Amino acid sequence: MSIRSVVKYTLVSLFALPWVVVPLWLLVVNSFKGEGEAAQLSLALPSDWSAVANYTAVFQTGNYLVGLKNSLLVAVPTIIVVLLLGSLAAWAYARSPKRSFQFFFYLTCLSILLPPAVIPTIFLLTTMHLDGSVAGYALMMMASRMGIVVFLTTGFIRGLPVELEEAASIDGATRLRTYFSVLLPMLKPILFVGAVMLVIQVWNDFFFALLLLKTSANATLPLTLFSFASASAQSLRWNLVFAHVVLTSLPLVVVYLIAQKRVLAGLTEGGLKG
Repeated sequence: MSIRSVVKYTLVSLFALPWVVVPLWLLVVNSFKGEGEAAQLSLALPSDWSAVANYTAVFQTGNYLVGLKNSLLVAVPTIIVVLLLGSLAAWAYARSPKRSFQFFFYLTCLSILLPPAVIPTIFLLTTMHLDGSVAGYALMMMASRMGIVVFLTTGFIRGLPVELEEAASIDGATRLRTYFSVLLPMLKPILFVGAVMLVIQVWNDFFFALLLLKTSANATLPLTLFSFASASAQSLRWNLVFAHVVLTSLPLVVVYLIAQKRVLAGLTEGGLKG
């Protein structure tokens, strides 16, 4: 390893220590402590380990499993639908020379910057009898997150050779067959990056979940965490709150550990294609 690499990794480590490692350690170590010791918010190891009692309490009184189920019911369909429809739309935007398609491309990408209109969304879901339901919330997330995949995938497709699609058409393949057999395998790296971005955004969404999900039976993990912490606002039990935060974040950590190499590969390929 060169001196330059050593200096680079040292600087990155020094930067990450106060901003990443210390808060993470504070979160995890205090989830293992008793109520009184965790209230001190120190970085020291617990003198009395209460990890089993804390995490058991989260499962029993923190509505964690309900929140986990609802978060999965929202995240999984959202990712599948957005990746499929978003990549199909990106294919049309990338290959069409029509200016109207370019207009709709920029209009779709505006959803990345502009938040969804809350009142019209609630009115529309109420008209469809989906207000307050997990299905209605999932539909809103699908619509509002489509721009991310369209933006990422359109530029990627523009860098792919169109001759492969023309060859498939000459061989008699339909447009849908061309997409699944020719285009989709080449899009896997960038769609994987889009999937990870969607997981983070959908899993951590709190604002729209608070507005659209009205009952505890439909609450996602951020809402169950909020309700759990608010229930004891007069004497906040930090040990249980930290334990709930750890469990809420655990699925994202698992996704990151599994996907980090593929995400980096997808970003690299996307940069080369662009």
